[in-house]
Amino acid sequence: MASKLALDDRTYLRDSVQTAAKILVVGHFAVGKTTLIGTLSEIPPLRTEEVMTRAGEKIDDLKGAPGKTTTTVAMDFGRLTLSENLVLYLFGTPGQQRFVQVWEDMSRGALGALVLVDPERLEESFPVMDLVEQYGIPYTIAVNRFDDTPTHVDDEIREALDLLPETPLVNCDARDERSSANALIALVRYLQSRLS
Repeated sequence: MASKLALDDRTYLRDSVQTAAKILVVGHFAVGKTTLIGTLSEIPPLRTEEVMTRAGEKIDDLKGAPGKTTTTVAMDFGRLTLSENLVLYLFGTPGQQRFVQVWEDMSRGALGALVLVDPERLEESFPVMDLVEQYGIPYTIAVNRFDDTPTHVDDEIREALDLLPETPLVNCDARDERSSANALIALVRYLQSRLS
């Protein structure tokens, strides 16, 4: 009986083909990248967060995130199985300009990027979007809605970010699994549409 189970397992593995896709989760400093990956990952996420120091106070602007005490110094990593045939590997990049070299390394092999933006700090999104475009990575914009922030019309955000008409824009709450998953699904659908 044990050999039959082993044979069935090998048959299943041979007959099931899984595609792994590398997806970047990017955005400016303190926009919610680590939170989104932690919310979605089916495995304990790898985090490289360190406590912010006094030296960092002069570099990292905390006006949009006054309670922030840690920051990503290398990357975040998570895994999400979307279907029997598709697994997403989520790589979160640091949001500060001093980590641009990390971006270059992480962009290799990425199929797409989910660009998180804070509607109250849209101007901080431009350097991130420039990098994604520089590396030729297709992307979807996910507007991370924070508590107590005014609601902006999607068309206003689209215009402020100067998005192409075909660039998807979705709203999400990085703390909410369903909301975050919907943002990621919007990116996957966009990537699929570009292949057909």
